[in-house]
Amino acid sequence: MTAHIIAACRSAVVPRGGAFAPLSIHALGAPVLKAALAQTRLDGAQVDEVIVSNSLGGGGNPARLIALAAGLPQRVAGLSIDRQCAGGLDALLLAKALIESGAADVIIAGGVESYSRRPQRLHTFADGRPPQVYDQPPFAPWPAQDPDMAAAADALSTAYGISREDQDHWAIQSHAKAITWRPSPDEIVQLEGHNFDPFTRKMLPALAARAKVITGSITTANMAVAADGAAFCVVVSARVLKQIGSEGIALLGGATKGDRPDLPGIAPLAAIKATFATTGLRPCDITHAEIMEAFAVQAIACVQGADIDPARVNMGGGALARGHPIGASGTINAVRLYHQLRCNGGTGLAAIAAAGGIATALMLAT
Repeated sequence: MTAHIIAACRSAVVPRGGAFAPLSIHALGAPVLKAALAQTRLDGAQVDEVIVSNSLGGGGNPARLIALAAGLPQRVAGLSIDRQCAGGLDALLLAKALIESGAADVIIAGGVESYSRRPQRLHTFADGRPPQVYDQPPFAPWPAQDPDMAAAADALSTAYGISREDQDHWAIQSHAKAITWRPSPDEIVQLEGHNFDPFTRKMLPALAARAKVITGSITTANMAVAADGAAFCVVVSARVLKQIGSEGIALLGGATKGDRPDLPGIAPLAAIKATFATTGLRPCDITHAEIMEAFAVQAIACVQGADIDPARVNMGGGALARGHPIGASGTINAVRLYHQLRCNGGTGLAAIAAAGGIATALMLAT
């Protein structure tokens, strides 16, 4: 039993502290979920489950809050997952697995992240010392293999010989593509007056050259800005697809794989390789690709390593031109891919890396 996406939409991606800053997780996610469901011939009574990726919230079960706030039946329990940046694609793979197992027929899967409203984190100590604020939790048990993400990106640039100039050029092109891109009318849900990604700009070489250096070759121009956003896809079984007479985009397959925790940016290569193996497809079969741009160097290394035609990658710009709402970013890439395939047909690949040296890839096709 195959799984199909029959609707997909997202909010705008807004840098932290912007228009979405007042919104709680459920206030950010529920309108997008409702909009995705409204694009279908289904109603809330037919929804079996809601799966939500969220990485920066304070715990609990954001999926349950969003399901209730969206007016879904109380029997929809909601399932929240956290695999950091990869979670937004993992939510879709989990929906696929549940539907193909026969455990569900209709699942709304996606991700929501509010960088603006993330709670403060504190280390506590058994010896009575006062709690200590921290930002990044550990992603590996060995400090030497658990670098800061910008430092890891710079190490990747050195290991793969990708210069700052290469990274800046990629970022400039990401913004340039986003400026001219005209998304599908169904892609972005208007929220707080925004139905566009406000961070996109005309990124000139001179502007990239004077950007603040974070470390080594990594600058504020060639790494994605922290942001708020939400995205959801309605995933159904073949039986429901036939029953409602809709056209869907097939979830052909995907994989989540682990790799070196000290070089998380190359982890998508293993996930992409596994996805090609399980689907029987090759890089030359890909007509559209959405490869995460948390850092330009990571996108460049993945596109080169996976032998994907750069002309087919992030055709409407990537996260460098929008921002990175961590738990939602994978689903945002899937939503963009869905709309490209719906309009143009073909076979699409989405891939994203996550802290700790893990990554997820997903294949869609008309």
